[in-house]
Amino acid sequence: MQTGEAVTLVHGEEELLARTKHLFETATDVACAANDLGTWTMRQEPQWLDAAALSRREDVRVRKIYRPGMLLDPVSAQQVATARDRHGAQIRITTEDINETIIFDRRLAVLAGDVRAGRRSYSVITQPEVVQGVTSLFEAAWRSATELARYDARIAEVRELAPRVLDLLAQGAKDESAARILGLGVRTYRRRVAELMDALGAESRFQAGVRARELGLV
Repeated sequence: MQTGEAVTLVHGEEELLARTKHLFETATDVACAANDLGTWTMRQEPQWLDAAALSRREDVRVRKIYRPGMLLDPVSAQQVATARDRHGAQIRITTEDINETIIFDRRLAVLAGDVRAGRRSYSVITQPEVVQGVTSLFEAAWRSATELARYDARIAEVRELAPRVLDLLAQGAKDESAARILGLGVRTYRRRVAELMDALGAESRFQAGVRARELGLV
């Protein structure tokens, strides 16, 4: 562990869990931004940031922002829907790049860092000015993000086709051939590919394949 004046750098999930788990016993406002469900899930404590655990307290508000690529996985899509419907978490989706962050009561922020040698680093920040800045970024992302139900309805057909489309892209199939295999018109197929790329935050079909592998979709 490396400690600065108001920033503590911790290495690995165990150390982060040891430093922050107690905050869930007192925090009344928890804000989270993540690319997918994996960043803030602790192997040692699966419910560390689970809405079910937090919802046992009536005084806590939980807000989560995710990237849309996560919704392409049916299991992940179901998990976030459950967090919303059963446990009261407010969830929105953004297509913008986000810093993976947790903010407790606007007083402490945790920023996820890089993974090195199989361990991720995290910055635990208590300096008020920095926490305020991180909170402002989260609030701006929250305002511009789309409610889960609305975005999920928009992406539902893309999610259903995603495995087959990704497989056809990996094979290098021409659009005309891929459309015929899927029983779609060429324009519809190209629109679905564009929607898939948008959900994955990819600027090219090749990058879409890379992102899909990172998310475990292929």
